Amino acid sequence: MIRDTQTVYANGKSIQKLIDGVNIRKLNTIADERGSVCEMYDLRWGFHNEPLVYVYNVSIRPHQFKGWVCHKYQDDRSFFEFGEIKIVLYDDRTNSPTYKQLNEFVFGTNNRALVSIPAGVWHLFANIGNIDAVFVNMPTKPYNHEDPDKYRLPLINELIPYRNEYMNP
Repeated sequence: MIRDTQTVYANGKSIQKLIDGVNIRKLNTIADERGSVCEMYDLRWGFHNEPLVYVYNVSIRPHQFKGWVCHKYQDDRSFFEFGEIKIVLYDDRTNSPTYKQLNEFVFGTNNRALVSIPAGVWHLFANIGNIDAVFVNMPTKPYNHEDPDKYRLPLINELIPYRNEYMNP
């Protein structure tokens, strides 16, 4: 028998300490008989100090992964919109107060959020649902096709101490 450990406080807030520079804004979806609306990003929120310069849409098939990915020069700002996406972050910045810390979250249709991931933080997105999952990314720099600021690691690697039941050895 395994006893659950605490994951949230009584007010519903996660007990997880955020990696330095990570910002999460929970978003409300307003529904009525016609449909729904959910604001993704508003400069007035003061969520990030960099302007919007590039936006793209990403889908992940059920039980598939995107990552591990890291950027040296750009932050990612991702809006998790549809499906169920587990995001795992790993701080590999040696000068960070949260160096070598992991964060794990689940966002999507029933828990929409805008998440800022700083440069130097590895990230993995996993579709843990049974339908395609969708998110929108708004990085702080446009994609450079000739010299991409994108570095990758295999799903299982020696750097990041993370495993789950869907990762094959």
